[in-house]
Amino acid sequence: MSLVKKPEMTEKKVAANRRNQSLFHGPATAEGKARIGAAHLRHGFYAKSREVALPCLGEDPAHFEELLQGLYQEFRPVGTLQKELVSRMARVLWLMERADRSQEGYALRRAQSADHGRDNRVHARMMRLKMTAETLRSLARSVACWHYVTTREDLEVMKKLHQEGVMAEMGEIALDLFNYLQAPGTYEDGVSEEEKARGVVNSIRSIFGIAPMEEDVGILTPAGETMVVRAHPPQEVGPPDEESEDTHKDDRYPKITEEDWIARERARKLLRNILSRQAEACEAQRKALLKESLAGPSPYELATEIAPSHADALLMRRLQDANMREVRRLTNLLLKIQRRERKMEGLEASDEDLVCHDVQENKES
Repeated sequence: MSLVKKPEMTEKKVAANRRNQSLFHGPATAEGKARIGAAHLRHGFYAKSREVALPCLGEDPAHFEELLQGLYQEFRPVGTLQKELVSRMARVLWLMERADRSQEGYALRRAQSADHGRDNRVHARMMRLKMTAETLRSLARSVACWHYVTTREDLEVMKKLHQEGVMAEMGEIALDLFNYLQAPGTYEDGVSEEEKARGVVNSIRSIFGIAPMEEDVGILTPAGETMVVRAHPPQEVGPPDEESEDTHKDDRYPKITEEDWIARERARKLLRNILSRQAEACEAQRKALLKESLAGPSPYELATEIAPSHADALLMRRLQDANMREVRRLTNLLLKIQRRERKMEGLEASDEDLVCHDVQENKES
């Protein structure tokens, strides 16, 4: 039993409700009717797809209606079954067009994002090529000195270029030549025996709280020879700026004889030519890249950038293939039904002709 007392309807209230109801005529315009219909829409399960789903997906229901009417005019379905098959075919074709629009929209988004970042990528590549060319020219100027000996700095720069893969196979050859042109008694890391010995002596002195050595000392090597360790290594004179042959006498490397300098000359010239050619190749690549950037991306580059690479690309392709097979099945089924009906109509017409002929014969007899 409800605790709220139900209002009692009197004749006066009933008459007033009837007068108010006669004054309300509902929405008169199409916009008003659509607004009232949308207000009562809760979940859309029973709503018509062409009126609700298509506008929500940004599609025009009128285009779908044109497709449906075109299929009706082409196949001219008769009966409920044929009409349902034509409607199903129209929906499958519409889904295929939707998949095409989805892929084209994804490709457009990829192309726009690639276009925004293309200038930055090209500019970064040109800057890297220019810096690499300047580095190679600097190394070539260093190697241009006739009494050239590989320094630790040049060796580190060459190792870095080789690791980056700038010179490809030529980088391995250039690195071998740099190692060959090192001073006698120099390890692969570019540190000489004297520098290693000086570091060991200073480390031992620092352990006992003694200041680093201020004068040259002699140490005994494992071979039984005495090696003089200098407190201050000689300052190396940098290579000339101009790419010219420097044939002056160099006394910084007393262990290298004149015959050794002559034997090293061929490797030095080969290394200089390799570095110069690679610098020219980097500059040529930079100019070609600048020319391509001014001309814009080629059709092949655009096709590569918009190629579908998302996880659902293969699934969308399979869905399109499945829709195409569905269209073929529906078309074959519809044509078979129509051929069967025409055959049945032909048989009925022949039966009627036979009946009429028998009737005519009976009358004549």
